[in-house]
Formats: sequence, C-alpha cells, structure tokens
Amino acid sequence: MPPLPPPRIVSLIPSATEIVAALGLADCLVGRSHECDYPPSVVSLPICTEPKFDPEGTSAEIHDRVTDLLQSALSVYRVKTEVLEQLQPTHILTQAQCEVCAVSLGEVEQAVDCLTHSQPQIISLQPNVLADLWTDIEQVAAALGVESQPVIDFLQQRVETCAQGSSLIADRPRVACIEWIEPLMAAGNWIPELVELAGGRSLFGEVGQHSPWLQWEALTIANPDLIILMPCGFDLTRTTQEARSLPTHPEWANLSAVKTGQVYVTDGNQYFNRPGTRLVDSLEILAEILHPDRFNFGYEGSGWRRVREFKDPA
Repeated sequence: MPPLPPPRIVSLIPSATEIVAALGLADCLVGRSHECDYPPSVVSLPICTEPKFDPEGTSAEIHDRVTDLLQSALSVYRVKTEVLEQLQPTHILTQAQCEVCAVSLGEVEQAVDCLTHSQPQIISLQPNVLADLWTDIEQVAAALGVESQPVIDFLQQRVETCAQGSSLIADRPRVACIEWIEPLMAAGNWIPELVELAGGRSLFGEVGQHSPWLQWEALTIANPDLIILMPCGFDLTRTTQEARSLPTHPEWANLSAVKTGQVYVTDGNQYFNRPGTRLVDSLEILAEILHPDRFNFGYEGSGWRRVREFKDPA
C-alpha cells in the first residue's frame, strides 16, 4: 500500500500550535488562528480566524468591548470559512475552555458543516490543570499518528526539577497572580498549581477553576508578598505599559509587595495564558521570580521583568 499523505492541520489556538510543533509536525500546519505566533515559522501561514472587536487599547477598553459583544449574544471571534475551504484541512484543532480567549468548539463545528471540499476531524482541547496538558498532547498525537511519550517525558522532567528544588522551602511567599488589570481578575486554572510547584502560596484562584474577578479590597486585605502581572493576551511591553495605571488606585501604595519592590510583569501572552508546552516555561519563570537564589533559567528580560519604579524610595 502506498504511504498515507501527511495530515493538513489547521490550529485555531496558540497552545495547540505549540503542541503540534513539539510533536514534530510543524511542517504539516497549513493554517492558523490570528493569535498563533509560535514557533515563528507559523506566522506566514494563512489566518483562519479574526476578532469581532478591536484588540488594541487599555484592558478596561477591551473588557468593555468584549462584554458588549457577549451581552448581545454574539460570539467574540469569527471563523473564516472561506479560508478553510481553500486549505482543505484534514484536522482542525480548537478548544472548549474559554469563549473569550479563542473561537469556541461550536463555532468551529458550524464552520466545518459549511465546507464542501473537505470534512476535517475536529480535535477539541479543554485544559484546566497541568495534568490536562499531558492528556492534550496524547490526544493530538493519537489523532495525528505520532508518538507523544518522549515529549511528555521531557516536559515532566523539567516540572520535577522545579518541584524538587522548591520542595524543602519552608518560608513560601504569598503570591497574587493578576490575569487582568481593569477590572482586576486573579489567575485561576493551572496558575495556582504552578505557583505551588515553584515554591509559593497562591492567594487567589482555585486549581482547575476559571479565573475569578478580584476586588481591590480583597487584594488589600490579603496584602501579598509578591504581585505578578500576567494579563491575558498582553506581551511584556504591553503589560508594563498597562501596569502604569495601577498606582492611581489609592490602595496600591499601601500594599506590601509595592513597598518592597516585589511587583513583576510577565509575557502572559507567550507563556501563562497558553496551556501548551510552554506552561513548563511558565513554571520556570515563576521559580525564577519567587526564588532567584535557587533558580535561574534565563527568562529575565524576555519573559519577565521586575517593576522597580514601584519600590518605595524611602
């Protein structure tokens, strides 16, 4: 029998794109979402989704635009069915985890129903905790006919390195991870778990649960030792710019983390917000921030930065 042709993969979420690449199938990608940008080779691929709102502006402006769309019972993103028709994919990777973060499973199913030249297999991922990453890698690998265990073993070894390095730390800092700035939202899902593995105590959000809104009063009462900003979809530069609004809140200057200069910005878009293979990078970033005397993986400056201007000059 002649060999089967290689799959034609369209990934509609950045985390799935990273998984496909880690499995050695980057060359089989024929289309991507408007947010897929890693590995860099995928940037030249046709774009198969687009937002129905202007993604530029402050976190408050973006929040208002998305809220208006959702209140009008409209989806936040559009699948470009005409592009899918041209690409004729054999597999489409999507998600059922968050309708605000990417196109939903239902939207993809509707788009596929409209296709006339192909009937691709839809692979839907729904990660909520770190262990779901291993399951997602196995699911994608099985659908595409490749081996997953070497990739999983490599990632789990890196997780174990962090876990072992932090296991004997008795004095664990109390950490507030912020996923949105205006209004405030704490980071949930896999983030509290990563904080614990990195040697910290997560103050907000529950493992495996969606990110909760956070009142300033609650942040003030908790008074974290460290504040780590990781707004969804924001890179390091944009997060740094957005963080400049925080000192305008009267409660900000009284926070212990602010007084001691323990406020950090991260590239949430590339790391913490994407439940792909670079969740392990995110763990290593947290370990560097929380315990710089024990961990140095080389992410400072590219993946995270300390916001020194927040430090009390006194």
